Amino acid sequence: MESYLSNEVRQGLDQARKRATKASNRLCVHVGDDVFRITKTFDNGFCIPADLETDLRGLVDVFDGPKHLFQCLIVCSELNDGEVHYEYKRSTEVVDQAPVDFVRAEDAPIALLER
Repeated sequence: MESYLSNEVRQGLDQARKRATKASNRLCVHVGDDVFRITKTFDNGFCIPADLETDLRGLVDVFDGPKHLFQCLIVCSELNDGEVHYEYKRSTEVVDQAPVDFVRAEDAPIALLER
């Protein structure tokens, strides 16, 4: 279908698609005080727009809105179609409680009530 469209219409559709993707995606990368929107994600990495002129590497934090999801060690993989692809060297999920090194019984008391 795109072969029948003029170049102006095709460019307008591409811009509208990019705006819709940007508006619906809440994932972002935090590096210190800088925040970058993630345009695509895949199993071993993510993409950000190439026009941001940044050289990300090392330890970054990935957020979904206000929720902290991962702490990742990343490297730049490639530049493709106006996006910079980054790959995870390490990705650690953020949890809200400390890990334990023992098995907790399901019927264990939650708290100790004193008289």
